[in-house]
Amino acid sequence: MLVDSPPEQRAETAPAPPTRRAIRVLGLFASVALLVVVALVSIAIGAKSLPLGDVWHGLFHDSGTYADVVVGDRISRTALGLLAGAALGLSGAVLQALTRNPLADPGLLGINAGASAAVVTAITYFGVTSLSGYVWFAFAGAAVVGALVWFLGGSRGATPVRLALAGTAISAALYGYLQAVMIMDDAALSKMRFWTVGSLASATGSTITQVAPFFAAGTVVALLLARPLNAVAMGDDTARALGANLNRTRALAMLSATVLCGAATAACGPIVFVGLMVPHVVRSFTGPDLRWILPYATILSPVLLLGADVLGRLIARPAELQVGIVTAIIGGPVFIYLVRRRRTAQL
Repeated sequence: MLVDSPPEQRAETAPAPPTRRAIRVLGLFASVALLVVVALVSIAIGAKSLPLGDVWHGLFHDSGTYADVVVGDRISRTALGLLAGAALGLSGAVLQALTRNPLADPGLLGINAGASAAVVTAITYFGVTSLSGYVWFAFAGAAVVGALVWFLGGSRGATPVRLALAGTAISAALYGYLQAVMIMDDAALSKMRFWTVGSLASATGSTITQVAPFFAAGTVVALLLARPLNAVAMGDDTARALGANLNRTRALAMLSATVLCGAATAACGPIVFVGLMVPHVVRSFTGPDLRWILPYATILSPVLLLGADVLGRLIARPAELQVGIVTAIIGGPVFIYLVRRRRTAQL
C-alpha cells in the first residue's frame, strides 16, 4: 500500500517556482528572438515583390542584379530601423523616468522640433538638399534645443515640471517657425514633406555610418543611468537619501536622450509614439525597475518600428506608406487608451 509523504516532505521535493528574475531573463531572450524574426521579415518583404529565392541570393551574393540591389537597400533600411527604434524607445524610457511622467516621449522636451527646425533652415537658407548634408543640421538642432531646455528648466536646479514646461514652450515656438517657412517656400515644402512624417526609405550605408557612433554613445550612457534614475524616480528627497547625485543624473539623462533622439530624428525624420508606447507597455510586465525597462525598451522598440515599416510597405503596394504615418495611426488610439486607463486608476 502506498503511503503519501508528509506535506513538509512534498513541499521540499516539489520543484521551486521560477523566480521573477529568471522570467525576466527568459523574456529578454524571447524578445531578442522576436527582433531577429521581424528583421528577417523586413528584409524579405517590401513594396517590390521578390521571390524568397532571389532574396536569399541577394543576401549572400553580389552580382549586381536588380534583386541584389533591392535586397541591399532593404538591409540598410532594416539596419537603420534597428538603430532608430532602439534609440527612440530608450530615450523615451529615460525621459519618462526623468520627468516622472509615464506618458512622456522624446517630443515632450522639444528635441524633435529642434531637429525639424534645423533641417528646414538648412534646406531654405543654406541650399542643402541631400540627406547626408542635413543629418548634421538635424542633430545640431536637437542638441541645441536639448541644452536650451536644460538651461530654461533651471540647469542645476532643474525639476521634471520645469523641464516639461520648457520643452513644451520651445516646441510650440519651433513648430510655428517650421510651418511659417514651409508655407512661404514651396521648394522647402516639397523637400520636407516626406522627411517630416518620418521614413526609413532613404536609409543608406553612409547615413548609418554617420549616426551609428551617436547611437552607441547614447545607449551606453542611458543604460549606465538605470540605477541612478531608479533613485530619481522615487522623488528628490529619497534620491538624496540614497546618495544619488540629482544634478549629474539629470544632466546625463538629458544628454543621452538628446543624443539618441537627435540621431534618430536626423536619420529618419520625426517618428512619434515609439518612445511613448514601448516603455509604457514594458513597464506593465517588468515593474518600475529601470534596470529591466531600459534593456526591454531597447530590444522591443525596433520590433514596433520595423513591424510598422513592413506594414506600410504591404498595405500601399506598389507604393508605400511612411513608417511615421503608420506609428501615428497605431499610437493615437493607444495613447488615448493609456490616458483613460491612467485617469481611471487615479479615481
